[in-house]
Amino acid sequence: MSPTMGTEAGTAGPGSAAELLLQRLELAGGSAEGGLCSLEAAAALGLDHQTLVGAVKSLQALGEVIEAEQRTSKKWELTPEGEEVVREGSHEVRVFNSIPLEGLAQSELMKLPCGKVGFSKAMSNKWIRLDKSTEGGPHVFRAVESVQDGVREKLLQLQQGDPNSLEEKDKSELKKRKLLTEVTVKTYWIRKGSAFSTTVTKQETDLTPEMIASGSWRDLKFKAYNFEALGIMPESGHLHPLMKVRSQFRQIFLEMGFSEMPTNNFIESSFWNFDALFQPQQHPARDQHDTFFLKDPAEATQFPMDYLKRVKRVHSQGGYGSQGYKYDWKLEEARKNVLRTHTTAVSARMLYQLAQQEKFTPAKYFSIDRVFRNETLDATHLAEFHQIEGVVADYGLTLGDLMGVLKEFFTKLGITQLRFKPAYNPYTEPSMEVFSYHQGLRKWVEVGNSGVFRPEMLLPMGLPEGVSVIAWGLSLERPTMIKYGINNIRELVGHKVNLQMVYDSPICRLDA
Repeated sequence: MSPTMGTEAGTAGPGSAAELLLQRLELAGGSAEGGLCSLEAAAALGLDHQTLVGAVKSLQALGEVIEAEQRTSKKWELTPEGEEVVREGSHEVRVFNSIPLEGLAQSELMKLPCGKVGFSKAMSNKWIRLDKSTEGGPHVFRAVESVQDGVREKLLQLQQGDPNSLEEKDKSELKKRKLLTEVTVKTYWIRKGSAFSTTVTKQETDLTPEMIASGSWRDLKFKAYNFEALGIMPESGHLHPLMKVRSQFRQIFLEMGFSEMPTNNFIESSFWNFDALFQPQQHPARDQHDTFFLKDPAEATQFPMDYLKRVKRVHSQGGYGSQGYKYDWKLEEARKNVLRTHTTAVSARMLYQLAQQEKFTPAKYFSIDRVFRNETLDATHLAEFHQIEGVVADYGLTLGDLMGVLKEFFTKLGITQLRFKPAYNPYTEPSMEVFSYHQGLRKWVEVGNSGVFRPEMLLPMGLPEGVSVIAWGLSLERPTMIKYGINNIRELVGHKVNLQMVYDSPICRLDA
C-alpha cells in the first residue's frame, strides 16, 4: 500500500493533522524536553485525541520523521450518573428536598427515580426520620432544617480538573456509588526524528524501470522495507466435499442430542449383521455375490446364548405375535464372518446393550462409517461407501415422530423439499423411503430409507413391550451430491459420467 496519505487520514494537505502536529513540534523544539504530549497537543490544535494518535502512527510509518514514546496514566472521570448528580444534585439531597414539612408517605417517596438510594443515604446521614406509627402507613419527615450537597461539590471539583483536592477515601466512596470511574489514558510523548520535516513527503514503495532509466530514484525517498512483516499465507489443503458434509452431519446429530455409536468393527458375524435384524438366512443379501465373507477367521465364536436362542425361535417358530419365517435356522450360517453390509449391525448391538440395563432409559444414537458390498468396480461403482444412521428408542414412538425427526434433520442440512414413500425392509414395519427435489436434475431423488423396527427384532433383545425404535439411514455420498450440485458431482466421482448412472449406482445406494 502506498504511504501517500489523504486528508481523511489526517496526513496530507497543508491543514492535515500530521502537518499541524509537525509544525507544533517545530515550535516546541526549544522546550525543556524538546517534545509534546499528544493529549496536550490535541487540545492546543483543537483535534480529537484519537485523530492525533492516528496522525502519529501514520508519521511513524514514514520512517524517522518523529519519535513517539507511549505513556500510560490514570485519571478520574464522572460516570453518566455522576454527571446527572452534578446537574440535579445527589440522590439524598433530592430526596430531602422532595419531603414537605408535613412529611411524605414512604411508599410515595420510593416511587421517585432517586428514592431507593436517596432514602438510604439520607437516613444514614440522619437528615430524615421514619415514623411507622403514622396513620396511613410509614411516613418520612425531615430531621434537619437544611442540608449541604457535599457529594455534588466533590464531583464538581473533579469535573473542573482538580482531582488532588479529594482524599482517596472520598474517591473510593464515589466510585463505589458508581458516580466516578478510573480510566487509563494512553498518550504519546512526541519528539523530532532524525529525518524530521514540517511537511509530509510521499515515500515510494516500488523501484520502477523508469526511475532507474531516468536516474530519478536518487532524489526520491523510499519507504523502509519491513523484514518482520508476515507474508500472505499460502493456500493449504482443503477438506474433501464428502468430509465437509460428514462433519456437518455429525454436528447436526450432536445438536439434536444424539450420542455417537462405536463403529470401529468392520467385521461382523452374520448373526449381528443379519439374524439379529430379523433378516432370514435365505435372504439374497447373504449371497456371496452381494456380501464379502471372510476366510480367516471364517467364523465367530462368542455370542450371548440366551439372546441367540430367542432369535432362533422367532426366526424358525415365531413368537411375540409373529409367525416367523418357518424355516430350519442354522447356527453355522449365523457364525459366518462378513465385512459389514450396513451400520445397522452396530445399532443392533447398542439396542441389545440398552435392553440389558436394569431400568430402561430413552436413547438416541447415530453413526457415520464405511460399509462394504460385493460390487464390480468401475467409474460409477465402489465396493464400499459411507452409511449414516440415526436411531431413537423411547416409549410410544410412532411414524409421525419419525417424519418429524426426519424433517428437522434434513432442514438442518439445508434440504427442505421432502417426500415420503412407503417401502419394504426386513426389519422395519412400517418403512418409508425419503425423497428430496434436486434443482439441478429437476427431479425427485431418493436420499434416505427409514422405518420403525419390528417387534420381532426388539422384543428378543429384552426391550420392554411399550418401547418403539425409529431409525433412518442414508449414504453420505448422495446428500453430498444434492448439497454441492451437478457441477461438483463429476469432481466427486472423478470421471465425466452420466449423472443418472451416478445416482443409480451403489456409491449412492441406500441400505436395502
